[in-house]
Amino acid sequence: MRFTDPVKISYRNLVANKFRSFLTILGIVIGVGSVIVIMAIGGSAQSLILSQISGIGSNLVGVLPGASDEKDPPAQALGIIITTLTYDDFLSLVDKKNVPSVETGAAYAQGTQTVSHQDNDFSLAIMGVTHDYINVESVEVAEGRFFSLEDDGSLSRIVVLGANVKEDLFGQDNALGKKIKIKNENFTVIGILKKKGSAGFGVASPDDSVIVPLKTAQKIILGINHLSFLRLKIKSIDEISNAKEDIAITLRERHNIKNSKDDDFSVRDIASALDTITNVTNVLKYFLLAVGSISLLVGGVGIMNIMLISVNQRIREVGLRKAVGAKNGTIMTQFLIESVTITLIGGIIGIILGVLIAFLISIIIINIFGYDWKFIVSWQSIAVATTVSILIGLIFGLYPARKASHISPMEALRYE
Repeated sequence: MRFTDPVKISYRNLVANKFRSFLTILGIVIGVGSVIVIMAIGGSAQSLILSQISGIGSNLVGVLPGASDEKDPPAQALGIIITTLTYDDFLSLVDKKNVPSVETGAAYAQGTQTVSHQDNDFSLAIMGVTHDYINVESVEVAEGRFFSLEDDGSLSRIVVLGANVKEDLFGQDNALGKKIKIKNENFTVIGILKKKGSAGFGVASPDDSVIVPLKTAQKIILGINHLSFLRLKIKSIDEISNAKEDIAITLRERHNIKNSKDDDFSVRDIASALDTITNVTNVLKYFLLAVGSISLLVGGVGIMNIMLISVNQRIREVGLRKAVGAKNGTIMTQFLIESVTITLIGGIIGIILGVLIAFLISIIIINIFGYDWKFIVSWQSIAVATTVSILIGLIFGLYPARKASHISPMEALRYE
């Protein structure tokens, strides 16, 4: 018997049971499609997050309250509020006597409050910052002005609006000089920022923030004395390492910390932040991939079930073939080919469907949400999906094929 004979017989059996074959293939299509979509969305989301953080600037160092290992996310990213960082700490760190390589810096206090103008009410991010925020964040003022050095220590009731916030509150109307209400207090709009995008490091985007002087945010709006975090712009990338050491020494002296293991702060630069975010997003991506892979296992069980039914229905056929000389290996090959063919067809259709769905999702995210979303489908994920499809066919088809190959010709011919 030629090697092509089992292939031809398998093909005829699949065509003869179109509906059964379709239902079996559908399980693999859903499983493979899910894996492709999850990998594509995970890769695109990771790329978006990393590109936004990279866009902040490679010479920035962030100081956050609470100790954490550089490989792990800071406490703030986990929603833990720590009050160990103060405005006086910030003043010490922007002092070149303590950190010679510092160029400038900004202190931050952030929270959420209801902001209203006339009949428009929104729950918005409130960002209390010092005057050099625009230089640290590299944002530009589209209209009006930003805060001055004198505003840092005052309780001035003035605000600068992000581009999206201005649109929400005022639409196309002029906002400069107008009043908005935050926590039942009137604030005057003195400036509008140009659209920028994400701020990274857990900071609300300037586009979606109401920005007020730091002391105003702390005392009048948020009712706190601590800082949420601070950022320092270092003169050059080559001085980042020395700057981080100087920052740590300064804060330990101020907080009376003798051992670095007792630090109540974290110092991060863009490189370490990128590593942390990459690790976190990889964990999430592969966890979702594992969840999506469950549907592939379900599809594999479905294949085994269908193939066992097929074996029982074709006992006489198998017995007849063995009676005329077909070997066990030939019978086993025939059923394995059927199983692999089903999964391979399902895998190919699943890949095509998954790529199309991932592409449609990227179009929706770009057009509706306005993110710089990249459509990413790696050849590795397609190769893995194809390989997994074949392996599922072999693994879950092995038992039914082995069972078919061990059918006795005499018993099979007497089978009713």
